[in-house]
Formats: sequence, C-alpha cells, structure tokens
Amino acid sequence: MPAVVITPVRDESGPENLAELLDRLGGIPPERVRLHPPPGTATEADVLLALEAPRKRICELINGVLVEKAMGYSESVLASLVIEFLNAFVRSRNLGLVTAPDGTVRLWAGRVRIPDVAFFSWDRMPGRRRPPDPIPTLSPDLAIEVLSRSNTSSEMRAKRTDYFSVGVRLVWEIDPETRTVLVYSRADEADEVLAEADVLEGGTVLPGFRLPLRELFAELERQG
Repeated sequence: MPAVVITPVRDESGPENLAELLDRLGGIPPERVRLHPPPGTATEADVLLALEAPRKRICELINGVLVEKAMGYSESVLASLVIEFLNAFVRSRNLGLVTAPDGTVRLWAGRVRIPDVAFFSWDRMPGRRRPPDPIPTLSPDLAIEVLSRSNTSSEMRAKRTDYFSVGVRLVWEIDPETRTVLVYSRADEADEVLAEADVLEGGTVLPGFRLPLRELFAELERQG
C-alpha cells in the first residue's frame, strides 16, 4: 500500500516576515514586539504573565502578538491627572469605574486592549458590578490614549477602529508634545482638535465633565 503523503495546509493569513508584521501593527518600532512567546502564538495568559514578570511589561494582544505599550514619564504624569479629574467627577456621582494604564480589557476573543485611561459606566458591567476577571470582556464608554513618540498614526487608527467596533462612544487622544487633544466619535476623523486654551468636555458620555487643558498641560511644568 503506498505511503500516504500529507501536505500541510499553509496559513496565508499571517505575515510572511517581520516587515509585514510591523506594517500590519501600524508601522510601530520593532522593539515593541515581544518575541517570547513567538509572534502569532501569544495568548491572554501571556498578557498576564508579562504584567507579573520581574520587569513588568504592559502588552496588548493583537492577532497572537504581544505588543508592548508605548510608555513614558510625561505620559504617565498626564494620565494620572486625567484619572484624578475623572474619578472626582465619576465617583461623586457613582457613574461607574475609571481604570489606569494597566487596565486590561478583552474586546473580543484574542484581542486585548489597554487604554491609558478608561471610563466604564455601570450599565456596561454584568450585574452593575466590577467584574472579577483579570481580563474582563468589556467595552468602555470612553477610552483615552496619551500619545508617545513611538505611537504611529496607523497604530492609533487601528486602536480607534477596535474601540468603536465594540461600542466605545468616545475616544480622546492626548498629545503631550503638541499639547492638544483630539476628540473622536468615529475611527477615521477627529470631531475636534482642542488646544491648550480650550476646555475638554464629556459630551453625552459624561455630561457636565469639564477639564481645562491649560490646567492639564501645566502639570508638565509644575516644580517644587
């Protein structure tokens, strides 16, 4: 009886090389792509392991690839102040929960995003309670990204596309270098570009919320 030859089925959907992989990830720098586990094999468990490692790494999960979030000191300073403003508004009215730059959320199976700051209304949580899972399946009402130098426009467009595809209502992109905030209610085009003299408002997501951007960006100049 002749031997049976099994021809492996090649998966044509994956990238052929590193350049194609980086292009699919929005042209990000290669140092942000984790090689352990190998790209294409990473899981949500690997996201959690990276967070718990001795050298903590905050990584999103995109098509089986761990992508390290772009981080920086100035970005962290701004994110912490935004959290302070949001929590003062949200907690006093018991509107929901605000998460920090390591708040992992599963947008769908295999896609984990980690907004720098996010607001989740109680209506979006099962039983109107904080989910106990380390990576819950949740869609924030508001996702906030504080831009770093290695964030590309293609990468941010992909993030916004993910967010709005699962029902995020509003995205803010804060740029420390230009001291501007881009306000999005859809993925492709900003509704507003706010400068330092403007006031960032919560719109229909957080009616009554106001954050003077001069006060936000002044945090970058504060001294002892």
